[in-house]
Amino acid sequence: MKGVALGALIFMAVLFAFSFAFQQEIPALAYLRAAAEGGMVGALADWFAVTALFRHPLGIPIPHTAIIPSRKDEIGRNLGEFVETEFLRADVVRTKLDQTAIAARLGEWLSAPVHAERVAAEASVMAGSVLRALSDDDVRDVIEELAREHLIAPEWGPPLGEWLERIIDAGAHHGAVDLAADTIAAWLAANKVAFTGVVSRRLPSWVPSVAHRFVDDTVYNEAVKFVAAVQADPRHPARVAIDGYLARLAGNLQHDPATIGRFEDAKLAVFDSPRVRELAGEAWATAKAGLLRSLADPESGLRRRGVEALVEIGERLTTDAALQRRVDTWVTDAAVFLVDRYRHDIASIITDTVERWDPVETTEKIELMVGRDLQYIRLNGTIVGALAGLAIFSIAHALLG
Repeated sequence: MKGVALGALIFMAVLFAFSFAFQQEIPALAYLRAAAEGGMVGALADWFAVTALFRHPLGIPIPHTAIIPSRKDEIGRNLGEFVETEFLRADVVRTKLDQTAIAARLGEWLSAPVHAERVAAEASVMAGSVLRALSDDDVRDVIEELAREHLIAPEWGPPLGEWLERIIDAGAHHGAVDLAADTIAAWLAANKVAFTGVVSRRLPSWVPSVAHRFVDDTVYNEAVKFVAAVQADPRHPARVAIDGYLARLAGNLQHDPATIGRFEDAKLAVFDSPRVRELAGEAWATAKAGLLRSLADPESGLRRRGVEALVEIGERLTTDAALQRRVDTWVTDAAVFLVDRYRHDIASIITDTVERWDPVETTEKIELMVGRDLQYIRLNGTIVGALAGLAIFSIAHALLG
């Protein structure tokens, strides 16, 4: 386009030279000379204007030329301010979002399983990256601190005693007693031989061996009868004794400082400092490894349930009008809030980006983007100048002769 515009200027110059040389012999060529003069003036003027946007014409530092490279930062600031004041306004954003069915469109897109799988896959990648980026030592420290603050530091005795008391009042412990009795009965039935010599070994040596067997069988049979009686009688003295023991234990855990102290000592002995850190590390390592495996496997239960949940959310967003209104309102309010509070920061992206651009590179980019159209200005200036020159000469010749 530069070549076309330059060709138009050269063409006007050739016409001017020809008409100027022969206008004495052919008076009508004076009109052609006037048109060519106007065309050259228009072409040169517009060449100067277009060139002045990007560089100094002919390298001469004429004031108010090379506008883009010299005022690049100011242009960036003005552009950022224009975007901030005209586009990033709460009323503009709210009006646009109110006209958009955000929830319905999102639901329609998300209800397609392929789209839900894509969202789940991207979320899994991000979650996996976050997990890998976390410092294992820092996470262990956090887990250990939380365990100490919320699990180990508080007294266990009173709440455990209160919990045990409620269980006893509700009779919920009877099932555990039944299970224990059934387990002991099953063990006795399968381990009669284990009673051989349990008591008879303590008898004097002069007692006959028959008596030994009799004693062992008697002890075994009595144990079986005792357990059977416990199983059959809900009010068996052994059951009553267990109820009484548990009731006393529940009361002591709540009100007896000695019992509470012994229980706390036992708790601290189990959860000593190294053990707590070891448990925290094991818990985090197990959870992290399991999560990473589940996130990486498209067929894992976690990923499958995530996809199903996303599809279900999409279907609800598509069909539930009340949910659509709530989501649209929430998104609109959130966007308006963010734009209203951070619009200057958002617009500053434009300003800061333009400031980082190299002036020469910026000029070349803008010229390549809009320069073709600007060359039409030169071409149009040539034509308009030629018509203006012809009109001025014609009017002057008609009025002045």
